[in-house]
This record gives sequence, C-alpha cells and structure tokens, in this order.
Amino acid sequence: PTHCNDFIKSTSKNNYFFVFLGNATLVFSDGVVLVDPEYLKERKVFVNLTCAFRYGREDLDVLGLSFRKVLFNSTVQVFPVPPVCQQNLSQLQEKLVKKLGQHAYPFNFTIPHSLPCSVTLQPGPEDTGKACGVDYELQVFCAMTEDEKIHQRNSVHLLIRKVQYAPEKPGPQPMMETSRNFLMSDRILHLEASLDKELYYHGEPININVHVTNNSTKTVKKIKVSVRQFTDICLFSTAQYMCPVAMVEAEDQVSPSSTLCKIYTLTPVLGPNREKRGLALDGKLKHEDTNLASSTMYELHTDMFIALLCSYLPMVLLMEGAVYCMDVAVELPFVLMHPKPKEEAHTPPTHPGKLPRIRTEIAARRCGL
Repeated sequence: PTHCNDFIKSTSKNNYFFVFLGNATLVFSDGVVLVDPEYLKERKVFVNLTCAFRYGREDLDVLGLSFRKVLFNSTVQVFPVPPVCQQNLSQLQEKLVKKLGQHAYPFNFTIPHSLPCSVTLQPGPEDTGKACGVDYELQVFCAMTEDEKIHQRNSVHLLIRKVQYAPEKPGPQPMMETSRNFLMSDRILHLEASLDKELYYHGEPININVHVTNNSTKTVKKIKVSVRQFTDICLFSTAQYMCPVAMVEAEDQVSPSSTLCKIYTLTPVLGPNREKRGLALDGKLKHEDTNLASSTMYELHTDMFIALLCSYLPMVLLMEGAVYCMDVAVELPFVLMHPKPKEEAHTPPTHPGKLPRIRTEIAARRCGL
C-alpha cells in the first residue's frame, strides 16, 4: 500500500483495481474504488470486511481444525451501484471522486461497537505463521456474485485496525495502601502508593508516589516498582499472560522509626520489550510499527465480545534483603490509551469507557465462542 498524507492507496496485481482508504486506523471506514468497466464486463465489484480472532498457531490448522474464529463478515456491492444505495460522502470521498472521474465509486463501513479492538500477541523467536490476536481485513474483488472464490490477481487486500480512544472524562486518582504486622511485634510497616492521574497516553511517563512509614523493627533495604501488563485470552475458559513492561529496583532503605517519601518514574513502551513472547500489542499493520496494546475499555453489562482483555497494574514491593516482604505490596490499576484525534468528523459516537476491572475480576469473566 502507498501511504499519502490524506489516504492509503493499494492496487491489485493486475493493475485493474485501485482502492483509496481514508485511514488504516479506524472505527469508521470510508474509501473509494477505481475500476475499469471494460475489464469487468458483466462482473460486479464487492468490498468485504472481515474481523477474525486467531487463538492458535497457523501451522496447527490441520485436518479441518482451525484455530481462527470469524467474528464479523460483511460484504457490500460497489459496482454497479445498487439502485437503493444512498450514502453521504465524506470530504475525502468527494475530493477523490471528483479527481478520479466517473469510474470512482465510494463505499462506507461502520464497524460495530460490540467487536473487539485490534490486538496482537507478540510471537516468540521460533513461532511461525500469523500471530495470535484480533485482526481486520478489507478485501475488494470482482465476481459475478459475492460468494465466488476470491482470486489474488484481481483483488486488493488491506489490513486495517480498530482502535479505542481515551474517554473524555477519566476516573478518580488511583491510590492504595496496606500495612503489615510482623511476628512477635505489634508495630506495623505501612505502605501507601498513588498515581497523579488514572489515564495515561502511550509513551507518557508514569509518576508513582510512594510513602513508607516504618514503625516496625525491620529495615526495608530495597524498593521495587514495576508496571505489568496482563492479557486475558477469553475463550472457553480464561488464560492469562503477564509481562513486566517497565521496572526499577532502587536501593532506598527505610530504617525502623523512619519514613520515606519518593516519586518513581516509569515509562512503559515497546522498545525494550520487543523480545517478550505473549506481550499484547496494538494490531500491527504491514509497513508500520506499533506500540503496547491499549487498555481494554468495556461496560460492566455489555454485549461486546472481548477476545483479548488487556490491563496494566503498577506494583510497589518492599524488600528486606534478598527476600520479598510479599504482604507489603500494593497494585494500582490505570488506563493506557491513545488520545482522541482532534478532528474526527465522521466517527460515530461510542459508549463512554469504564476503568478495566482489576485482575481478580477479569479472571472471573468468561466469553465463550
């Protein structure tokens, strides 16, 4: 595909079909197909959009058993234009139709809100074939009917992404605290941690405020702060991947009868985590890099099919020597997403997002195929 400032252009192998797509990252798809009527003869031109969830390696698809579930499949006829077809053209479509001439035909797709976002699980070095995850594919082809077999030579295939944008009104500031009593002592070690906000954008530093009050007889010798990504694969039962995406281990000591107040800054990004198998990424396009998967937003009572549920939890852990004080730890759920673009003239409204449930509630959710 050819990427221009305003659109993406792709061509069939026989150079008789040209597809112009407004954007490859979308919740609403508008485009234009440029065709050659003499080549078509009596055939029609169709546009097909498919959403599929691959939950097993492609090389395991044998004996008619496929580890791929089609979640959405819709086909529209573009040429000849159906007599009852009336659609409002976007600004981009109007410009393209005017520039390309009478053989340019617009099309629109609205991706249902109930479908999951594009997410890919990062494969390991020895894995082959398509990666597990949710992907969307747009196909433009010519045939007598839409049920005919699609030939590579006279068709165009484009991978696109469905994304969720950050809600306009983020939730409250996350804060957690815990205390621990040690054996044979009534004195406590108190840990309090908080974030300065609930919503962060990709690449934005996360400031974790840590306050330790040590009234015990133990000495805290290290403090470990990390951000972990949890990905729940919702099938017949729920499996889960956990990957640390940012971590700092500080030699900060807290002696008995003393306190510590400090801000630790972590930035969860893909760069140092590219080799981690099972890491969830935003759906990757062929010629574009990607980033860590965004947090999955959903209503508590929803008909949305959640194939891969991603969430992030920073954890603050106090250490006594080489041994973890496992009870002196807190987790702070937050939301990691993309900001909503300033100009989304034709994006349909979406339901307001909710804070992803913490892990114990996520693990209890079941989505059967």
